[in-house]
Amino acid sequence: MEQGKSVRKPSGRSKVAQTGLIQSLGKMPPQATELEQAVLGALMIEKEALTIVIDILKPASFYHEKHQKIYACILELFDESEPVDILTVTQKLRTKGELEFVGGAYYITELTTRVSSAANIETHARIISEQAIKRELISIASEIQREAYEDTTDVFELLNRTEQALYQVSEANIRKNYAEMRAVLREALDELVSRRNQENALTGVPSGFTELDRITSGWQKSDLIILAARPGMGKTAFVVSAMRNAAVDFKKGVAIFSLEMSAVQLVNRLISAEAELDSEKIKKGNLEEYEWQQLHHKIRKLDSAPIFIDDTPGLSIRELRTKCRRLKAKNDIQMIIIDYLQLMTAEGGKGGPGNREQEISQISRALKNLAKEINVPVIALSQLSRAVETRGGDKKPQLSDLRESGAIEQDADMVVFLYRPEYYKIDEDEMGNSLKGMGEVIIAKHRNGSLDSVFLKFIGKYTKFADLDKPSFGGGGSPIEDNYNPNHFDTGATKTFSSKINDFGKQNSQDQGNEDDFVPF
Repeated sequence: MEQGKSVRKPSGRSKVAQTGLIQSLGKMPPQATELEQAVLGALMIEKEALTIVIDILKPASFYHEKHQKIYACILELFDESEPVDILTVTQKLRTKGELEFVGGAYYITELTTRVSSAANIETHARIISEQAIKRELISIASEIQREAYEDTTDVFELLNRTEQALYQVSEANIRKNYAEMRAVLREALDELVSRRNQENALTGVPSGFTELDRITSGWQKSDLIILAARPGMGKTAFVVSAMRNAAVDFKKGVAIFSLEMSAVQLVNRLISAEAELDSEKIKKGNLEEYEWQQLHHKIRKLDSAPIFIDDTPGLSIRELRTKCRRLKAKNDIQMIIIDYLQLMTAEGGKGGPGNREQEISQISRALKNLAKEINVPVIALSQLSRAVETRGGDKKPQLSDLRESGAIEQDADMVVFLYRPEYYKIDEDEMGNSLKGMGEVIIAKHRNGSLDSVFLKFIGKYTKFADLDKPSFGGGGSPIEDNYNPNHFDTGATKTFSSKINDFGKQNSQDQGNEDDFVPF
């Protein structure tokens, strides 16, 4: 009879579809009726029992609808700070007009006679939750089966909805619990020991820029880093350089979602920086024979680098989250880059012009949640408002210049500005030092560290950044195996300017003839 009630009055996800599939299979839905009765009885016997199961069970976790109503009534009493016992639950159900539906006062009393204490209530609650998850999966499978038989079904849309449904089941039922101080303290001490044993003292994903890594100790896990600048400052060039350093020099898997540039355009930038060939020549394919040799020789490391590029336009948060979970599970990515935030859309892509600020807030919050969920740093590029251009002086960006939403500043663990004085025709600082070819990385917000600025060398024709007064990415220096060497991209095995390598390297350095970009051996 109880089963009949459940079928006639479904609750949760598509109980009709679920029941249809179960009947076709000739099987009963997963359930634990006796445990449901035991848990409800224990909740009315011991007042502390509810705090144990409240994070595990929801009303929909119970198979029988009358048990759902009783548990919902208990939760209401708890929310109202009222005592939970036979009398209060009976009275609450009578007030709501549901007492007769659940079996009357007699059934409520009978529930309390089935248990003597709440000793094993957590175990019982988890079994009930597991049965509920099974029923949810059956319901999803039923819907998939029904839609898969339809000729009008878009198979890729069905795959997307299926993945979302499965993820929602996981999110709704498997939540992280609190941790005791002893366990967290032990974990923190283990990390300290691990850091002490590291030769380079970096605890995060290295950027490959010496001074920046000294301040940040690398991009830290679960951090949301906002890299903001006005157009033309080199945001993409900076993250591509940092991505290449992490993936090639340190073998860290990196996923980049390029909403502005195509995958081929992005790779062309990597090739230009890696081979140190003019980006205009790369674009036109106008290379000399020695440059072709140099290109093929220098890009060998890129071929095996753990870099994953997605250039889907108008990417939504939901799509991003799905793809990142796949990449983490399959390729163990250690960093995520989004280029850039304002080109993303919120859930469902319904953010119109009138609520753009709200949409950006939703996106920034979702990116922070993604960083915590996957436990990797997420670097999101962002545009700055035009207020920078109208301001006098050196036009250095400020936190108030973050475009469209103050939530970006609030959600970010780090806000980093990229600033090139040369862009604004500022060629010297107050002391008369040249600022040509220099880029300033300004750490304007650092939740877990200090605020500082770092100057880097910007090599425009190669669209890349490098440390100041150090050999550029393809430059010289002695190879140091397995040690932190962020000053250049390549180890000694791939140098092209050394006399020990092909002779075309010297010719290349003479033809390019830029003494600022070439450091002799």
